[in-house]
Amino acid sequence: MIKTRKAGGGRKPSKPEYSATKNLVQQMEAAADLYTDKMRLQAIADALALNPIKVRKLLITAGVYESDTAKLVRQTFNTFRETQNYSTAVTSTMAALRLSRPSVTSYLPYEKGVYFPEEAEATNISAGAERQRHYRAVTALKKNPCEENLWKCVVAFRGFKFKTLSGLPFTYKLKKGRGDEFTKELWIDRREDSKSLAWSSVILAYHNIGKIGEVVDRPKALGDIRGVSYIYGIFYRFGLIDVPDKVKEKMTK
Repeated sequence: MIKTRKAGGGRKPSKPEYSATKNLVQQMEAAADLYTDKMRLQAIADALALNPIKVRKLLITAGVYESDTAKLVRQTFNTFRETQNYSTAVTSTMAALRLSRPSVTSYLPYEKGVYFPEEAEATNISAGAERQRHYRAVTALKKNPCEENLWKCVVAFRGFKFKTLSGLPFTYKLKKGRGDEFTKELWIDRREDSKSLAWSSVILAYHNIGKIGEVVDRPKALGDIRGVSYIYGIFYRFGLIDVPDKVKEKMTK
């Protein structure tokens, strides 16, 4: 008699508890937690027993690694990727930038597994990667307060739950335009309807700050600007301003 094969049969895995995806996620979170201004790629690689190139790729995937080369490779690849498959887009990027295939792929995030580039929403990345994204953006802004670093903070904190002076929670999101770049307009989502907050309003309030880190008693002190109550909460979280102790209690609960 011929024995019928049971559903789900076959060779059992030698290590059923092992998960390649879970292992890579753990590596990415560990690398993101170690990645600070004082710890270089080689030091992280030594601590995690990994290759520095893999560490860089993990950090790029987590959205916390920045460099001119990484940005150029990613933008070039994304442009080709709009009309080409992954492999062809890599080849086109190689030709455009005169780089080898390993060099190009080392600057791109992992395609498989639960990995996401820095453009990913906060809900799609690990808590460790999100903390590092916020930390590095705020640190850069404090070291060099300028409009460019302020915008990087805005990008890094999309989806983060801020609070107004009265303690009301709100978040904002960004939309993309041509070239897969974020448009400079914040869409505030506090209730059912979303309100747009123009980047020009944010900049106007930014230039009304007397001194970085000083106490600002109320939103209107930043100017009679549309949406200033939201800007007030955002600036406090970015470390651009401080708030009175009574207000701080409402905004940090």
